[in-house]
Amino acid sequence: MVNFDNPKIIVKQLDFYYGEVQALFDISLQIPEKQVTALIGPSGCGKSTFLRMLNRMNDIIPGTHHQGKILIDNSEIYSDNTDVVQLRKSVGMVFQKSNPFPKSVYDNIAYGPRIHGITDKNVLNEIVEKSLQGAALWDEVKDRLDESAISLSGGQQQRLCIARALAVEPEIILMDEPASALDPKSTARIENLIGELRKEYTIVIVTHNMQQAARVSDMTAFFYEGNLIEHDQTQTIFTSPAIKQTEDYITGRFG
Repeated sequence: MVNFDNPKIIVKQLDFYYGEVQALFDISLQIPEKQVTALIGPSGCGKSTFLRMLNRMNDIIPGTHHQGKILIDNSEIYSDNTDVVQLRKSVGMVFQKSNPFPKSVYDNIAYGPRIHGITDKNVLNEIVEKSLQGAALWDEVKDRLDESAISLSGGQQQRLCIARALAVEPEIILMDEPASALDPKSTARIENLIGELRKEYTIVIVTHNMQQAARVSDMTAFFYEGNLIEHDQTQTIFTSPAIKQTEDYITGRFG
């Protein structure tokens, strides 16, 4: 296990169950601040389940339960005192399939701030512009803010969803295979964007693409059948993994 002086997220002995089926087994790891951590592993290995644990998205699934702890800034996010709405404001989520609201580009970005009580038009205008610039989309849509977000291309829609997450000023951004449905050009833009966002945000990304994990992440965690097999600096994982199972997966011998 990699040690950090001041990790943003600490996971301790985490087990997770869908009903009676255990999906995660004794997961412990630390996620450093303002770096990109990639979660890799074959389909069904638990990486997306683990990602959703970090902002309690699994809470909405009936019959789920967990054991262990997840601390963000040393606060236990599953304690009875946790404000889940505030948690999800702090820990944003970008899904595999872009899911813009059937509203204008502007209203997609302004939605979150409005939910959190911001009504001043000038403030909203600033948030919309800043968020779209942060998602490298402003120049492409600044003259189309009143158009439906559904009219944007797939790659633009995904960057819009990233901008929507940025609009509520999170500290952590979770990304669940954000480029898997995109063409190579759009994928490259998302990867470049991740490189920029890491300067201000802690990012955890699930990806099935080994090359993408190697390109965008600082740390990599390899999951297999609900277990965390290995977690280390990305360069180490891809060039000299400590565990043969990791090497076999990285080199395509299974998965």
